[in-house]
Amino acid sequence: MSIDVAADVTVRPIRDSDAETLGRVHAMCWHQTYDHLISAAAFENLSARRMAELWTHLASRGPEFSQYAAIVNGDIVGFVGAGPARDEDPPRALELIFIYLLDTYQGTGIGQKLLDAAVGSDPVYLWVASDNPRAHAFYRRNGFSADGAKQMQPFLGESIHEVRLVR
Repeated sequence: MSIDVAADVTVRPIRDSDAETLGRVHAMCWHQTYDHLISAAAFENLSARRMAELWTHLASRGPEFSQYAAIVNGDIVGFVGAGPARDEDPPRALELIFIYLLDTYQGTGIGQKLLDAAVGSDPVYLWVASDNPRAHAFYRRNGFSADGAKQMQPFLGESIHEVRLVR
């Protein structure tokens, strides 16, 4: 994939009508991101349809949430969401709740456009799988660093070890 893709990307707010496509892309991103951390059996219950149902709910969140999709050639290739902190004692008021981009488009600048759309340069924190070196490098380039907090996050009936990064 050419680096020129970033010039042809549109980043726009997520719409209710995006739910089905987002479900498919979300399921693909989870496979690409977590296949090395979660068993194949756990992924058997993951379907694009179930993820689309989740997106039907997520798309109706209030204005305190910012959610954007990245579109290339009419197709959603990634998405991001940020909102009020969910932790009991958060290090920042704003949390980057999720950001996913299909593998094919990583390294093209689209992830940066998504991050910028959702949180700009605001103080923010996030949780990321501890074994996700590409994501850690992306976040380091954007001024995030680990604050020492760790957790086991339930994921498809299993658990993923996560670390908290703060900017």
